[in-house]
Amino acid sequence: MKYISKILVPTDLSETSRHGVVYGCGLAEEQKASLIVLHVANEVEAWEPFSEDYGIGHFTGARWSADRVISEAMLDLNRFLEPHLERVKSLPLVSKRVVLGRVAQEIARVAEDEKADLVILSPRRQRGLRHWLTGGITDRVTRISPCPVLSVAPRLASLSWRGRLVSANFDWPRQTAKSL
Repeated sequence: MKYISKILVPTDLSETSRHGVVYGCGLAEEQKASLIVLHVANEVEAWEPFSEDYGIGHFTGARWSADRVISEAMLDLNRFLEPHLERVKSLPLVSKRVVLGRVAQEIARVAEDEKADLVILSPRRQRGLRHWLTGGITDRVTRISPCPVLSVAPRLASLSWRGRLVSANFDWPRQTAKSL
């Protein structure tokens, strides 16, 4: 088995991505590996549609500087990691990075730059037209990543109707044959 020395955990600061952070902390602690928590800031956050200079409700087209977007995203990342502070302190080395750009490409770039041995992602459970047409971030990162990608998703609640619907709809020929 390959020794894991660097783990990259990208996060979008959602509750779903907390599972990846927790799993990454546990694996880093077990393997004595360094952990890199990455947040890719969205370019849309750089736009400031409302400005006090021009009155409320007028689109000014003013744009935040990249430094401001990255510093705001770093504050958000720090707030996101606060509940995991005790666990993070037990790790040998933890670093946080915030970059600005396209999510999948930036994750792969940081994994290559940092020479990460593993990327841990927490995909959202999307089922829709957009996901069907473009795929998810996890799919794209898996295709272009220079290292293995581990997908960690929270458990789904058990649905009481699962299995019954199929048998109710497709079991009727057997039931009809038995009655004859």
